[in-house]
Amino acid sequence: MPVNKEAYQQISAALRSENIVLVAVAKTKPVSDIQELYDAGQRDFGENYVQELVDKEARLPKDIRWHFIGHLQSNKVKNIASFVHLVHGVDSLKLLKEINKQAAGNNHVIKCLLQVHIAQEETKFGFNEEELEELLKVDSNTVSELENVELAGLMGMASFTDDLTKVRNEFQYLNKLFRKYSQRPAAGYKFTTLSMGMSGDYKIAIEEGTTLVRIGSLLFGERNYKE
Repeated sequence: MPVNKEAYQQISAALRSENIVLVAVAKTKPVSDIQELYDAGQRDFGENYVQELVDKEARLPKDIRWHFIGHLQSNKVKNIASFVHLVHGVDSLKLLKEINKQAAGNNHVIKCLLQVHIAQEETKFGFNEEELEELLKVDSNTVSELENVELAGLMGMASFTDDLTKVRNEFQYLNKLFRKYSQRPAAGYKFTTLSMGMSGDYKIAIEEGTTLVRIGSLLFGERNYKE
């Protein structure tokens, strides 16, 4: 399926009017598709798999802002630390420390979002509210000591369900946490980014205060998974 440029123009224009960042999720899609959206003006692209991201980064323009949006393993951080713009799914202090270590080794500061578990599915990753509070408590030096990490905000994935009320409630909960920590900045972080909303629920996410959406299938069509 070719890139849907008409959908891209409509969605990107609507998001710009709300000052919301569009991340075009290109996992499993060829470099030519990304180049096509790049030529149309898109600069933020998301990938779920480290090797795929590394391969694409090497073949595409260097002013692309690459977002890693998948579940990042600590032993893979070194492969993307020199160029990644934003890591969306940081779900442990261990991973945060490894990102800081690899970023320092590359003389780079990496922006990160803390993933919060807001859905009911057990397969979703992320901090719960108590773990988030422990990491970000005012009297802790844990975050401020990570000099090569910039904690930029929170991200979450809603339940995979047709119950839009449930999705809305989960987004409202995440926004409540985002506003709590945005209004209580401590040394080491300043929250400016709330990442929630994908192709199927981004309109609800906009209504509930997101500042960034991740959209793939509406722009690139269904993914081409290899058997």
